[in-house]
Order: sequence, then C-alpha cells, then structure tokens
Amino acid sequence: MRMRFGMMIGFAAGYYLGARAGRQRYEQLNRLLTQARGSEAADAAAGKARALADLGVERARGLVENRVGNSSLAQALGTQRRRGG
Repeated sequence: MRMRFGMMIGFAAGYYLGARAGRQRYEQLNRLLTQARGSEAADAAAGKARALADLGVERARGLVENRVGNSSLAQALGTQRRRGG
C-alpha cells in the first residue's frame, strides 16, 4: 500500500511540476537530452551498458548450461546464440 501511495504522490508531483513548467521548459529539456544523446560520453556509456548486459547474458547462459547439462534446453540456447537470437 505504501508503494502505491508513494507512486501516486510522485506521479501527482511530476504532473503538477510539469504543468507549471510549460512548453518552454519542455523544449529546453528536450534540447539538452538531444545534445546529451549525441555526445561521446553517452556513446561510451551506452557501449559499456551493452557490454555489461552481454556479460550478464553469458553468465546466465553458463549457469543454465551447468545446471541443465547437455540437455535439449542447453543445446537450444547454444543454437539460438549462434543464429544471433
């Protein structure tokens, strides 16, 4: 119940502040986000995040293969990976 109440308060506060800020502030924030997305720092962070996600997938795959062994599930996971899935 607390979580729902907190989410409702957060949503209401965000809506209220967003409505007060108006279109001009929205455009300003949008320009800043667009500039940030095009920066080298954002590209580097995205690359690191992708590498971290790939590492997590590989570790999860290894855990499944270790637990399941050479069953059809482990073989199917290996086949999907080779196909790019």
